[in-house]
Order: sequence, then C-alpha cells, then structure tokens
Amino acid sequence: MRYHDGMTRTTVSLPEELLERVRIRAAERGVSMATLIREAVEEKVSRTRPKPRTLGLGASGHTDTSTNHEHLLTPRSWRS
Repeated sequence: MRYHDGMTRTTVSLPEELLERVRIRAAERGVSMATLIREAVEEKVSRTRPKPRTLGLGASGHTDTSTNHEHLLTPRSWRS
C-alpha cells in the first residue's frame, strides 16, 4: 500500500526483546516506533557501502602470490 507521502507499508519480524527495546526507545524520544525504525534503517544503509565487484581482470589464477612470488619476478613472454 502506497501512502500520499511516498511511503510504502511493510512488515518486519522482530524478536520480542528487540521489539520491547524499540517501544521503550521510541517512547523515551517521543516518536513513533515507525519513525525510530526508519531512522535506524536509514542510518544503517547510509553507513554500509557495497563491496566492490570485480570482473577478475588481471587475476593471476594463483592464490599464494604473496608468499610464493619469486617466480613472478622472472619476465615471461606474453606469447607463451
């Protein structure tokens, strides 16, 4: 259901103990539980950045490069 303010209603399942903490914190701040939850979700998603995705470009195929790098120091022909 979409409301006139651009919000969409959703359902979230929370453990009872967490729900009670949300109720208490919202009452302490004098805001609704929905406001408190929106703020918490916004803060969380704003702080988290997605991990960069790579296409494997330049991947050597070796998993031990940092410990077994001597063979990488020898120049190799790009034709081989």
